Amino acid sequence: MDGHFCGMIARLLARFLGPAVVAAAGLSASVLASAIPSASAQCPDVQVVFARGTDEPPGLGATGQAFADNLRSRVGPKSFDVYPVNYPATHEWETGLDGIRDAGAHVVSMAHDCPNTKMVLGGFSQGAAVMGFVTSSAVPDGVDPATVPKPMGPDVANHVASVVLFGMPNVRAMNFLNQPPVAIGPLYQAKTIKVCATDDPVCSDGMDFAAHDTYASDWAMIDKGAAFAAGRLGEGSGTAPVGTPGGGFGS
Repeated sequence: MDGHFCGMIARLLARFLGPAVVAAAGLSASVLASAIPSASAQCPDVQVVFARGTDEPPGLGATGQAFADNLRSRVGPKSFDVYPVNYPATHEWETGLDGIRDAGAHVVSMAHDCPNTKMVLGGFSQGAAVMGFVTSSAVPDGVDPATVPKPMGPDVANHVASVVLFGMPNVRAMNFLNQPPVAIGPLYQAKTIKVCATDDPVCSDGMDFAAHDTYASDWAMIDKGAAFAAGRLGEGSGTAPVGTPGGGFGS
């Protein structure tokens, strides 16, 4: 593969995978309102913790919203809320650690404060890498442990029902970005699903860059992830309303 072509691929991958910048800007008031449960719902039966993709505005992102809406339709009368991972999701990989730190701290806090809540971890593209790293049981080789968040304790895994990753960067993509590969922790591997669009170069060996933009609008892919999560919640495959990629709920 010649240098010009490698550079082109790297730039295109960076467009999709560029990681988070420091979360100093914070979330908008409306996002904070949706992220913080009311006093009567501080410990929901189910909570989706989702990290959006690169350049998406604060919140769940389009894929995360579609996924959460679809899953919500499957859990019946159970209380349900979401936590959008607080990180700006831009093109600065080093500060993607802020997303890992925020998500990990939230999951650990929920496991302690709401032990009966079943968490569903999820992410899209860069956010999927962030959430994948959250599950890792060890710091990647070559990374100074003092510079990254400490892996979560093994007991936390008992509070995570599933991990749903859309368009997660594979080893090839991470190599292009000169980043360590994402390693799902052994306690999370059996409860993890990776949803990858056909020929999406970010998560497959294909070269259809447009495929990476299809997750939010592809009902089948959203449904696949939600059905897996519902099954891990003990809801069977569930049935989502047909008609919208998100299962019929508004954004």
